[in-house]
Amino acid sequence: MHSFGTRRPGAASAVALALLVAALAGCQGGGTTSAPSSSGPSEPAGSRAHVLAVKIDNVGPARPQTGLDKADIVYVEQVEAGLSRMLAAYASRLPGVVGPVRSARETDLELLRQFDRPTLAFSGAQSKLLPAIAAAPLDPLTPETDPDAYFRGSDRAAPHNLYLRPARASHTTTGANAAEDIGLRFAAAVPGGKPVAGRTVRYPAARFSFTWSAERSRWLVSMDGTPARTADGARLGAADVVVQYVTVRPSLYQDRWGSKSPYTETVGSGSAVVLRGGKEYDVEWSRPAADAVTSFTTRDGERMTFAPGQVWIVFASK
Repeated sequence: MHSFGTRRPGAASAVALALLVAALAGCQGGGTTSAPSSSGPSEPAGSRAHVLAVKIDNVGPARPQTGLDKADIVYVEQVEAGLSRMLAAYASRLPGVVGPVRSARETDLELLRQFDRPTLAFSGAQSKLLPAIAAAPLDPLTPETDPDAYFRGSDRAAPHNLYLRPARASHTTTGANAAEDIGLRFAAAVPGGKPVAGRTVRYPAARFSFTWSAERSRWLVSMDGTPARTADGARLGAADVVVQYVTVRPSLYQDRWGSKSPYTETVGSGSAVVLRGGKEYDVEWSRPAADAVTSFTTRDGERMTFAPGQVWIVFASK
């Protein structure tokens, strides 16, 4: 096992923006689609997916998470104190319940611009970040904007017990896959690749391991050295894992204890490793602008392909 270090389009009126900021500020805990751009081969084709992105807690008291196994994409990012949180993107199917839901970060806003006017479910944010969330091309879904969609579980203590019932939210979905929506192609494996048993990505205070299971044809997920499971006790597993090397720097914001929030730069280019079918592939990633999607190509310039199923994209520091 190897180890890594770490659009509904239209502008809101000033009044609507002010109301939205006010609603978001009350949080505690930290339509139509437009046509895709034709700027390059990495852009998705056809109708866009209606993506529900949920910010999910990932400290010990928040595990096991609920509904994570139903996501099309699971993004993993570093947050304060070297810990991690996940942003799960749902489009092809929606779970009955998902959570625990936690607060948004600046990184989420840039990352989600790959999708067409996604819904972002979260609970609270740093106060100075709220205007940026209100101005972003997304639909916020919070306990204040849609209270009937949320509930507090009785099996664990707050703030690790806030859950979302997507069926009760105003979000709608077309059933399209979120991964395909941003240009990932599910097809036969490209030539090459090197057999590998697994990979580990380390943050200062968290780690994720992915171990290949030929029997299940999945990369079994472990968090902080413990096998990750669903709320029903099943092992979490990914068809594909992308370890994407990015710049992680301090953001403009900090938490209530004064810790700077890390900012993960997802616009730019760099190297990545794709785990698929018991092999690893060295690839390059590129996202030229915030409103563009991320493309993954092999060192030979061929478009990387993915095995059908859930994709985990783990951001690791260059």
